[in-house]
Amino acid sequence: MNAQPDFPEMKELNALARAASDLGYEIVDIAGFLDLVEAQAREQRVALSGVEDGSRDIEAASTAVQGATRDLSASVERTAQDVDTSATLVRALGEESNKIATWVHYVSTRNTEISDTLKAVKNNNAQIASISMQVNTLAINAKIEAARAGDAGRGFAVVADAINELSKKTKDAARQISSNIETLTGWIATLGTEADDVAQTATSLMEQSAKTDDALSRMEQSVGDTKLQAERINSNGVKVRTAIEAFTPSMHGMGQSIATTTDGIEKAHKRIGRLIDTSETIVGTSAALGGMTEDAPFIDYTRARAAAISQAFEQAVSDGQISMPDLFDRNYVPIPGTAPQQLRTAYTDLLDRILPAIQEPALALNDRVVFCAAVDVNGYLPTHNKNFSHPQSADEIWNTANCRNRRIFDDRVGLKAGRSAAPFLLQVYRRDMGGGEFKMMKDLSAPIMVKGRHWGGLRLAFSF
Repeated sequence: MNAQPDFPEMKELNALARAASDLGYEIVDIAGFLDLVEAQAREQRVALSGVEDGSRDIEAASTAVQGATRDLSASVERTAQDVDTSATLVRALGEESNKIATWVHYVSTRNTEISDTLKAVKNNNAQIASISMQVNTLAINAKIEAARAGDAGRGFAVVADAINELSKKTKDAARQISSNIETLTGWIATLGTEADDVAQTATSLMEQSAKTDDALSRMEQSVGDTKLQAERINSNGVKVRTAIEAFTPSMHGMGQSIATTTDGIEKAHKRIGRLIDTSETIVGTSAALGGMTEDAPFIDYTRARAAAISQAFEQAVSDGQISMPDLFDRNYVPIPGTAPQQLRTAYTDLLDRILPAIQEPALALNDRVVFCAAVDVNGYLPTHNKNFSHPQSADEIWNTANCRNRRIFDDRVGLKAGRSAAPFLLQVYRRDMGGGEFKMMKDLSAPIMVKGRHWGGLRLAFSF
């Protein structure tokens, strides 16, 4: 701006312009704080929603656990009854096995006695057979002597024949008895062997029965413990569900409170946005009325550079370097393999040739200047300053900071800079420096017009 006469009215207007600029600074700082609060409130709202969902899930799980523990208790009760019945049967079986084993041992003992008796009978029978042989021999001798005695010996001969016949029958009977004793002895021996086998089996059965009884006793104890634990789980499940039922309404109320707060912050944020617009209007109006601020040199420079770009664009159209439709092309074509995404239009290459000569000198205007770049009405920035136009690497974080050309910046500041048709627009914003640190910046823009059409705006960003 040109120097103004030192009138009291101008001093007041200058003071108003500075106050409006300071007001914009404070409002933007508050807006930035509200951004953080709003983001945190939204995160808390999402987190609380997750907690509420989790609470409902826990309540449902608690109900399921209670049902499961009731079923478990009933199952354990049935198992306990079955185990008790099995234990009773096994113990009864053990007692019967003990009786069988005792009887088998008794049979085995009796078999030994019978075997001994049969051995004695066999010996006696052998003696009878021996005596029978001797009697037979005597009968033969008596018969011979009776024959020698003639008629006197006939009666004795008859007796001798009878004795001889009797001895033969006795011998046959003794032979038959011996045969029967042998057979009986074989049976008794087999019975004894089988009795021994049965006795061993019975003993093993008794031992196994005792082990089974011990196992069942332990099972009874385990089932009893399980039943007790199931009852405790069920009791604690009731307590948990009661606590959750009391906790859920509080969570719901807290959620409603946070939702109300978030809505309030959003409304406050919108009102702050309107205040920012108002402060920017005051700054622009006071400048239009002749008010002077420390930003005046930047304003004059930006308007002049924007006018130079407008003239360069019109000359390019007149020279046939580009058509008006191509200069106003809004078809943003993604460049493959770029992250963040970069884009091209019909005018990108032309602006790479035209803009550097106009934009780069702005960096030497003042040490506070950060960048100077033109954007279209949608915030598309085709040609940035050289220090922000490096080829992309594989590191997206590095690319975000150093490869800012051919990208769309459609945030509040970027869109207003590209769409404002006022002689100039001075915006204040917070630049994210990372690590939770922010730096207050000013964004000064002036419209770029081509043959009466609004192409976009030239942005000049500088620090306070």
